[in-house]
Amino acid sequence: MRNKGLIIALTLVVTALCAYFLFFTYVSRGVQQKAVAYATKNGKLDEGQRQHYLDSVWRAPVFGPFTYREVRQSELGLGLDLKGGMHVTLEVSPVEIVRAMSGNSKDPAFNKSLADAQEAQKTNSGTPFTALFAQAWQQNAAGKPLASIFANTTNKSRNIDINSSNEKVIGAIDKEVEEAIDRSFNILRTRVDKFGVNQPSIQRVKGTGRLQIELPGVDNPDRVRKLLQGQAKLEFWEVWNQNEIGPYLVALDKQLQAKDAVAKAGPAAATTTDTTATAAAGDSTSLAAQLAKKGKDGKSAADSSAANKGGALAKLFTMPGRLGVNLRDTSAMNKILSSAEAKATLPPTLALLWSLKPTTIDKQEYLELIPVRKTRDGVPPLGGEVVSDARADLGQNGQPEVLMSMTPSGARKWQKMTAANIGKQVAMVLDNYVCSAPVVQSEISGGGTSITGSFAVEDTQDLANQLKAGKLPAPTRIVEEAVVGPSLGKEAINQGLYSSLAGVVIIMLFMAFYYGRAGIVADIALLFNIFLILGVLAQFGTALTLPGIAGLILVMGTSVDANVLIFERIREELDHGLGLTDAINKGYSRAFSAIFDSNVTTMLIAVILGFFGTGPVQSFAVTLGIGVLTSFLSAVFVSRLIIEWMVKGNENHPMTFSTAISRNLFKNLNFDIVGKRKIAYTFSAVFIIIGFVLMYVQGGPNLGVDFKGGRAYVVDFNKTMVASDVADKIRPAFQDAGLEVKQYGAPDRLRITTGYLAEDESPVADAKVVAALNQGLQAYSADAPVIKSTSKVGATIADDIKRTSVLSLGLTLLGIFVYVLFRFERWQYSMAAVVALFHDALLVIAAFPIARLFGLNYEMDQIFVAALLTVIGFSMNDTVVIYDRIREYLRENPKLTFAQVVNPALNSTFSRTMITFTTVFLVVFVMYVFGGETLRSFSFAMIIGVIFGTYSSLFIATPIILDTYGKKEERERKAAGEDVTGLPGDAPKLSTANV
Repeated sequence: MRNKGLIIALTLVVTALCAYFLFFTYVSRGVQQKAVAYATKNGKLDEGQRQHYLDSVWRAPVFGPFTYREVRQSELGLGLDLKGGMHVTLEVSPVEIVRAMSGNSKDPAFNKSLADAQEAQKTNSGTPFTALFAQAWQQNAAGKPLASIFANTTNKSRNIDINSSNEKVIGAIDKEVEEAIDRSFNILRTRVDKFGVNQPSIQRVKGTGRLQIELPGVDNPDRVRKLLQGQAKLEFWEVWNQNEIGPYLVALDKQLQAKDAVAKAGPAAATTTDTTATAAAGDSTSLAAQLAKKGKDGKSAADSSAANKGGALAKLFTMPGRLGVNLRDTSAMNKILSSAEAKATLPPTLALLWSLKPTTIDKQEYLELIPVRKTRDGVPPLGGEVVSDARADLGQNGQPEVLMSMTPSGARKWQKMTAANIGKQVAMVLDNYVCSAPVVQSEISGGGTSITGSFAVEDTQDLANQLKAGKLPAPTRIVEEAVVGPSLGKEAINQGLYSSLAGVVIIMLFMAFYYGRAGIVADIALLFNIFLILGVLAQFGTALTLPGIAGLILVMGTSVDANVLIFERIREELDHGLGLTDAINKGYSRAFSAIFDSNVTTMLIAVILGFFGTGPVQSFAVTLGIGVLTSFLSAVFVSRLIIEWMVKGNENHPMTFSTAISRNLFKNLNFDIVGKRKIAYTFSAVFIIIGFVLMYVQGGPNLGVDFKGGRAYVVDFNKTMVASDVADKIRPAFQDAGLEVKQYGAPDRLRITTGYLAEDESPVADAKVVAALNQGLQAYSADAPVIKSTSKVGATIADDIKRTSVLSLGLTLLGIFVYVLFRFERWQYSMAAVVALFHDALLVIAAFPIARLFGLNYEMDQIFVAALLTVIGFSMNDTVVIYDRIREYLRENPKLTFAQVVNPALNSTFSRTMITFTTVFLVVFVMYVFGGETLRSFSFAMIIGVIFGTYSSLFIATPIILDTYGKKEERERKAAGEDVTGLPGDAPKLSTANV
């Protein structure tokens, strides 16, 4: 093996990295177990105590210098379907942005164009809203320029005037929409942090105005919806001087000390007078000393040594130089600020608000409290609507700054506010968090303001976005949602664990049974491959989900395919009389091209799924893609290193590549496979026609919520339920809208799917549908129905999913066509491969209505599309191996025609085809039995796909080449006078020289 040293070094580095990151997972699980032990009293777990323990170690070292926070960031996380929680896809509405840029124009053509664009987007979700608006404007405005609507004071900074072209106006709107999405992203990222969940995720969906948010472990979906969809609230407030608030904080500290002293003294002390309680408070001057002590920036210092002598409040003010607390103590401070003592002691116009970002001092993170001076009516002197623009810039001295502009009315109020606060701070508050509190240097007129400070460039960009958040309202709406209860997550973990373990055991037993000692080496490579996949997932911070586990199980089944190819080749070389070492070298060498080609096609599918898929499909694609790379390393290189080490210098080593049972299996086959191609063509056509006719009779394909939009609920009962009876009972509550009720993994669990109000994605509609469901379930109140999970897909996003699914399938087939053409240099090979793969997809689709006829009612959803593309990958792998053997035979036997080598090639690869079919089939069958209801549709599609994929690679793909290229070649050679007496059914003698 060439470059053996480099491969060994690479393997060791990758192994070390995977072990390093997986060890973080081990450490994290240990901390969580300690938290559970700490919070468990008398066999009962106190969730509050458990969270308190985790909060206390969040910033504390738990593994060398690494804090628990850093460990959590590096561990292998679990997705929502395994942990419970909430997944939300939000769409930023461009309609309000366009309306605001127009100055809320009342122009009839403008408003009709907005309405027409909204309607058009329902059927053209892939087209940007601004393009649809521009088309509608041209139809409704009779040549009137857009500048007549958008040339206003609001858009002066965008260089839009009355002479601006329509293209320029639309370009400015596009830019503003994009910036609004960025602002929404930043605002929502801040809001997501408020939930206090571990490993929250927020990301933009490429090419759309959508944001995906995942919140593991949240237990209040209504709160999440309200907080995520609420408008950004930007306000400008005056700030108290620290010497003004000092007496109030000292008084509050005394109250807390007195309360603590009474609590420690016990019930007997409860009868003492207030004077006694105050006397028991001890030294109450420490907080006053802290507030009087000034830091370098003139702000009061919170000296930790003084804090230790004071009460509960003083002990929390540990931020050097400022009035702030350690990040881990924010929950304790919030508890004090919301206490009855704080409400009674602090004036109603004093609001202590947290700064938006923490400050790091001596490797500790602190959050500052800003004393904002509120008005009694709660109305700020200035609101965010007065900000006309804000942008990051570099000042004259090269320091980052933010330039803010205001509307004329806002500028007048800002001038008055700054004049009254020279030398004092003014707080800019976004959603009750202080994003900046600069000191006013002088009175500011005209509304143009430069905000400077200790900013990094990224800080000024964030602040500019935050200031603009209050300028243009960009409402968000939930277009997709899934809520998974923790009990369902626990079940999913068990199902995923059992199916994974069963899959591993079955594959390992089969390989050892079939290949003997070489099979055991393949088992070692398989375990190493699983280790690598999990390690790489941890390195990239990718959460493991149930579809991800499906991808892992599938990778286990297909990863042995490379070893099967290699071992079959080695057995052939041994049969040809080569020695053990030479046979091993030749086997690995000759199998490499087929392994490489099959891995490339699978990786192509993983990339397409990862790019176009969302949520569960993306997770599956990531695991599949990683698995392709790690399988190549483990099967091609690691297994070879082990085998070469075992047989080194010993030609008589008892290394076996077969057992007594498998030694003569599939040998000397001479099936006339291509001779049966017309029977296969007929069977496939009949099966597809029957399936699609049944689909039509059944009212169309059984599409899931992903493809048709709507809402779905998983409901548990305390006894076995009959799905049809429940459907009849609850249908009137949904006003006879589309309804489907079926058992979901257990006889006492139902999945209820409805299209009621599917077009309405508002929170009001969500509440109406839940109310209708609860109304329908009232008839079963004695059976204790409980909604365990919910999901919603809006009509718009359902259209997008359908479009991207078709696009994914088309791009996959196109990519495979191009790659096969590149590798095999004849278009007939590419055409045959694509036709066979499309045939496989049609067979799988047709199998669903046929299964429905027999009571197996499975939905076609995003996971189904992933299964369909995976079947294409599996079938292509098999086809590529056969193509590779045909190419090899033609090169070594140039006098033979395609028709003469096709059957021998199919027969010589038959053993590999059947072994790979067996391993993958067993794995997906185990997934079908143990993987749970979530993956039932996927695993059923895979079972059908593995059967028909194997069938098509033998009876469809290669025979099509014979009917196109092969027959033509035979005629041309006959015309040239060559002897081509071999027929497709014959088995000509082939040269098997080791070239």
